[in-house]
Amino acid sequence: MRLEVNELRKSYGPVAVLKGVDLAVEAGRVLAFLGANGAGKSTLLNCVSGAQDADSGDILVGDASLLGLGPRQVQDQGVAIIYQHFQVFEGLSVAENIFLGHEIQCGGRVDRRAQNDQARALLDRLGVDDIDPRTDLGSLGVGERKVVEIARALRLKPKFLILDEPTASLSDQEAKALHEVIRQAVANDGIGVIYVTHFLDEIPKIADDVTILRDGRILWTRPVGEVSIGDMTDAISPDALVTGLEKIPFQADGPEVLRLDALETSFVGPINVALHPGEVLGIYGLMGAGRTELLECLSGAAPQSGGAMVYEGEARKFASPRAALDQGIALVASDRKEQSLFASFAAVENLLVPHLGRSPMPRMLRSFSREGIEFERAARRLNIQPPNPRLQGQRFSGGNAQKIMVGRWLVEGAGLKLLLLDEPTQGVDIGARHELYEALADVKRKGATIIVASSDATEICHLADKVMVLGRGQQVALIDNPHDEELLIELAHKAEHGTQEGVTDDAPQMEMVQ
Repeated sequence: MRLEVNELRKSYGPVAVLKGVDLAVEAGRVLAFLGANGAGKSTLLNCVSGAQDADSGDILVGDASLLGLGPRQVQDQGVAIIYQHFQVFEGLSVAENIFLGHEIQCGGRVDRRAQNDQARALLDRLGVDDIDPRTDLGSLGVGERKVVEIARALRLKPKFLILDEPTASLSDQEAKALHEVIRQAVANDGIGVIYVTHFLDEIPKIADDVTILRDGRILWTRPVGEVSIGDMTDAISPDALVTGLEKIPFQADGPEVLRLDALETSFVGPINVALHPGEVLGIYGLMGAGRTELLECLSGAAPQSGGAMVYEGEARKFASPRAALDQGIALVASDRKEQSLFASFAAVENLLVPHLGRSPMPRMLRSFSREGIEFERAARRLNIQPPNPRLQGQRFSGGNAQKIMVGRWLVEGAGLKLLLLDEPTQGVDIGARHELYEALADVKRKGATIIVASSDATEICHLADKVMVLGRGQQVALIDNPHDEELLIELAHKAEHGTQEGVTDDAPQMEMVQ
């Protein structure tokens, strides 16, 4: 049994996205499906899953065509898809999520005991013995929720499973556990898997074959043992550099922009650090370490419970993100879809929305020609594709949407002094990362201070002038001129498990300088 895509084509108006794609995945194998943001991956997955209609070509499961079928009909033909953003629901138990829409009935009522028993058997089959089917989903971590989504898909006994960026929000340990669940599903049920990811280092751990999509066409498909990370990088984005740009040396010049003196939130702290104009602080830690809460506190989105935030020489407590923005502090949130991007707004509106009604673009003096010029400038600077200012935000790939989010703060006259970025390249391919790194280097050269939180130790070492390691909300280390990725990972893991010498719930912070 195989899933085949033959000569598939799809255009949006004059823009051709899929240009005759041929793809095949065999039952019992995992195909890693790679491509730059904007290459057409999402469009292809939507066509295969029935969410969109292709213009021409065919999609076959065995001898059955999926062309023209809706999502439920495609599912009935044996193809299931799990998207990057969660499709499970808090307030329901694990078993209720697994059987949602296909509940077991007995005497006109939902048979919860049968659902719990069958959910337990399914989880056991996947090698998962630490999730109770009766548990409310809200109590589970992100990795466990992804397992529940996979269990729900497998309950319908699909022949093929599509996983879209399944580890994008997971810690290393959660990703490793998810890989094992996928391997169990392939081994036990013989399903074929299309595995979409931007993390090239996980491909040898999970995939049998690799396919590269570039500019709407398949470039090549090869066994995973015959390709290196360098081969994949070159194929995805030939001009990209794996490590980004040369790091700009930092020298303190001028008064401090930001000083945190024993700053505390409800979970994080005490935090102690001082930053100067043009300095980049990296915040590294595992999922749940407190990175996001710290950034939200600095941006006025979460309350400060103790200590002091001294900004431009004055103690501050911002009551809202707007109050912080008025002082030149901007946050780019990690969840573009839910927290940053306005799906129905045009690209130019998404770019300029924080500035409309504020100088230099007061509401009564809006100039649409000027706004068009600003978008053209951002599109050229960040290589936003397609460079269409009127295209809706939801039509852009993840990497291009992220470029628009960062581009908001590169607008002329934005008054940016402190830029906060939470997982800025999550779900972004190597080429787009390179372009975002260039933009951040430009922000740094112009004297703005940057704080970037990331779960990617390589990215942190490349971008940051100093790194703060967080674990369980505690400041574990402050490292100047970071270059040792393994050290960051080791410190973060030890802090989470309480094994770092000197790191306990009430221990003083560990200061390290390299």
